[in-house]
Amino acid sequence: MEEIKKEPVTAGLIFLNTLIFLIVEFTGGSENGPHMLECGAAYAPLILEQGEWYRIFSSMFLHFGLPHLVNNMLVLFVMGQRLEPAVGRMRFLLIYLAGGIGGNIVSLCWDMHTGVFAVSAGASGAVFAVIGGMIYVIIRHKGRVADLTMRQMIIMAAFSLYFGFASEGVDNAAHAGGMLCGFLVAVFIYHPRKIWKTVP
Repeated sequence: MEEIKKEPVTAGLIFLNTLIFLIVEFTGGSENGPHMLECGAAYAPLILEQGEWYRIFSSMFLHFGLPHLVNNMLVLFVMGQRLEPAVGRMRFLLIYLAGGIGGNIVSLCWDMHTGVFAVSAGASGAVFAVIGGMIYVIIRHKGRVADLTMRQMIIMAAFSLYFGFASEGVDNAAHAGGMLCGFLVAVFIYHPRKIWKTVP
């Protein structure tokens, strides 16, 4: 309960993603491709040819199987505990949503470039946006926020990207795009107050 009070947006996003996962799972299966498409997963031909642009947003709240959900929500829980108090609730939510949408747009552009289309879904782009936002906030705070240092964040980001590229069936364009978009969103919306030292 204490964490919910301290980081309500993080807790709310985890609850929402979990609730949607359960609904999808019990109405047709979260690993059923056609059902995931019905629920709003992203698929380039439907977005580009049918104009179903809402999928860029809706796919952020869908997950292929329980491990996919748990991995994303665990990272969101850990990072949200640090970023939300640092930037504030609304800025945190904006980084998450705008960064996630940006990551999905990068993924769509990559699909168009390669001509390889696959059904995609997951909060990974938004979670990587939180990581990108956290990196910028740490930079602005001279290398540390709470118990996180820049070295720790760089290592975490690098390993997260590496494991994605080393695994099959992972939307790496959304990961990299989400991280970059989260960083850029934070640049535009997070401006900590300067503390001016008085001259004696």
